[in-house]
Amino acid sequence: MKLNRRDFLGASLVTGGALIASPAMAASIVGSTAAPVSGVIGEALAALERHAGQVSYRDRLGIADYTAHSGKFRFHIVDVDGGKIIRSLLVSHGRGSDPANSGFAKRFSNVPGSNASSRGSYLCGQEYVGQHGRSRRLHGLEAQNDAAYERAIVIHGADYVDVAMARDYGRVGRSLGCFAFERTEIADVLELLGEGRLLYTAGQDA
Repeated sequence: MKLNRRDFLGASLVTGGALIASPAMAASIVGSTAAPVSGVIGEALAALERHAGQVSYRDRLGIADYTAHSGKFRFHIVDVDGGKIIRSLLVSHGRGSDPANSGFAKRFSNVPGSNASSRGSYLCGQEYVGQHGRSRRLHGLEAQNDAAYERAIVIHGADYVDVAMARDYGRVGRSLGCFAFERTEIADVLELLGEGRLLYTAGQDA
């Protein structure tokens, strides 16, 4: 069954192994492991429809909710057909998006050398092994992120994204614009968001 926006928001959300009745209730969990706000879910589902011709697999999608602080579990892997969030994870944003290292992404850019995160829809590309180990290439599907491949914006693991760091410092480290995850989580992320799936990024300029 393919969910529309209304169906999805009415469905139970699962995150961190607990059954969550609504986004509002989810938001109360540890300040944050929670499901993304309903507006972000709606944006992501609309993007999935908009890019249907380019997205080969629509069973799962990734949502980077850069409206949330980097110390929160703000990356969500969604089971679209089941109406569930199956994983919520820590994820970095770019240094250029947060020059003060506040933990909030405050500006977004598609310009090479900006070291900033870009908003919009990405198509997950091929997996490869690079300087950060196992990684996945990304292809920007919109004008605001269409330089992603040129900029080498990818999914990878990093030592500077870690639960202990988020706990002790209140935030995780910054990337050069890539989606960096905990080393212990990257294998699952690469598997769940395989080639041909959509990754959507929400954010607001300060």
